[in-house]
Amino acid sequence: MTRVKGGTIHRARRKKVLDEAKGYFGSKHRLYKTAKEQVMHSGSYAYRDRKNKKRDFRKLFITRINAACRLNDISYSKFMNGLKKAGVVINRKMLSEIAIERPEEFTNLVKVANDALNVKTFESAPAKPAKAEKTVKATKEESTDLSKLTVAELKALAKEKGVEGISTMKKAELLDALK
Repeated sequence: MTRVKGGTIHRARRKKVLDEAKGYFGSKHRLYKTAKEQVMHSGSYAYRDRKNKKRDFRKLFITRINAACRLNDISYSKFMNGLKKAGVVINRKMLSEIAIERPEEFTNLVKVANDALNVKTFESAPAKPAKAEKTVKATKEESTDLSKLTVAELKALAKEKGVEGISTMKKAELLDALK
């Protein structure tokens, strides 16, 4: 069998690598072996850094937003929490652009976030009621259907109403006594 040389294909493959290595320093753009190594490394660096670029820009956006928040007397985390509670859906890139180009509008967003945070604190201000208070509220809301309550809740309700001998009563007897 006759020998087949890879002439044109071989040359084309090497030329492609050397074209990709154009602009590299020293032998990395002249010699095929070093050029191939550098092209492979460059490809992996480019892939990695495309991911890192997203991280870096996110850090930059957060830094800009934080600086604008500090000028409006609020921390970044409270501002973002307030926007989330207010239902404002806007990404960090747009927030940083607004903070730089339109500080008045950013101040309005800070007010919206503060309002949402203040509403939340008023709602959660009262302490959790005790178990007996819970049963009273539950029975007032569901006074028609006592059968949904537990025996402990029924006993607390009966004790409140002044029913005697509740310690030995079963659920059916408690329901009859309360009706």
